[in-house]
Amino acid sequence: MGAFLSLVIRCWRVDHPPERPKSAEAIRIGILGTGWIPVRSLITPAKSHAEVIVAAVASRDKTRAEAYARRFNIPIAYGSYQDMLDDPAIDAIYNPLPNSEHFEWSIRALKAGKHVLLEKPSVSNAIEAEYLFNYHSSLPSPRPVLLEAFHNRFHPAWHTFLSFISPPDVVNVESNFNVPSGFFSEDNCRWKFELSGGSLMDIGSYLVLNLRDVFKAEPVEVVQASARPSGYGDVDAGFKAQFKFPNGGVGSIDADMGKNSLWGVPWVTFPKIVVQQREIEVKSASAEGIHTKKRTIIFWGWPGPMYYHRIQVVDEYILRRGIHGEILRTWTEKKTQKAYVWTGRGEQEGKEGEPYWSTYRHMLEQFVNRVKGRDGSGVWFEGQDSIHQMKAIDAAFKKADMPIRPTSTIKIGANSVNT
Repeated sequence: MGAFLSLVIRCWRVDHPPERPKSAEAIRIGILGTGWIPVRSLITPAKSHAEVIVAAVASRDKTRAEAYARRFNIPIAYGSYQDMLDDPAIDAIYNPLPNSEHFEWSIRALKAGKHVLLEKPSVSNAIEAEYLFNYHSSLPSPRPVLLEAFHNRFHPAWHTFLSFISPPDVVNVESNFNVPSGFFSEDNCRWKFELSGGSLMDIGSYLVLNLRDVFKAEPVEVVQASARPSGYGDVDAGFKAQFKFPNGGVGSIDADMGKNSLWGVPWVTFPKIVVQQREIEVKSASAEGIHTKKRTIIFWGWPGPMYYHRIQVVDEYILRRGIHGEILRTWTEKKTQKAYVWTGRGEQEGKEGEPYWSTYRHMLEQFVNRVKGRDGSGVWFEGQDSIHQMKAIDAAFKKADMPIRPTSTIKIGANSVNT
């Protein structure tokens, strides 16, 4: 009963965190656009952060911006994105616009000297990624902070999961994430090619990152890839792919933005990652023979571990008489792990957090640490990481005989930014 009550309280506090008084040195962040994502990814997490003020929202429609500002108690509403970038009182911007607009408005924000928290995927393709992140790295120091918002990487559960894995020994990984059909309306930007939509660009981008993190390497080949067309627009509603990695292991992804059951009704499966490692010899006190172990790690609930997750580690042991000899004994050892806070919380610098902190809240903590020049937890997503991420996505589109999302051509001031 106590465990269930703790679960309920934690889940409620994730979306209703305690509000902390704001510091005089708090970072003033402005939101580009009036979508629903910022509520979960910034507005709610910022409530418990003393060094973050959601100070402004901008829309091309001033009336819409004002309505959004009133609803979420945001002090300033702008009738254009550029007006917010031109305001010296805004320190940073959060860019959750449609994917096709990530490149332009992140470039503009950096040129205006603003720190940028950039919703994933960072841009529309690898060409844009190389331009954006190389441009950022070319800025004189101290340059604004630029972070692609892969929030699940910042939660302690993700690093607990990775701690059980030996990347060179991984032979197979399966990662899935889907939402039921009808979850995204027909006019949602995710269904539009010109807005760089599609399942691989959206929830599939998490799955690609999962593989890269598990193998701690970049894929060398897309073995196979296939897309299920959308009934709404000219993009993929579902996408499956297999990537080969340098150690010979293979990772598979299954992303679906319109999941149906066999009977055609909306359906959803619990997201999980399954990692299988090769059989390896292990040290043993026994003198009977050769002692080997084969490990499987399963991470249930990886996208939202703050609500609930479970990490299962299954070790299968074999004792043989010689390398290929008679099997003398087999046995299995299992353990389950959860991590709602960092190990060493309160003792190690940068390992702050509470059980109700969401993945977004942990990410916001590290974003602020970078802006303030603090080391933090050490968890980050570097620009080269973002470039490699888009290269893997582009390669999957090519393998599936699908067009890579369109490249932007923009002009900023007197300078042409033509990728």
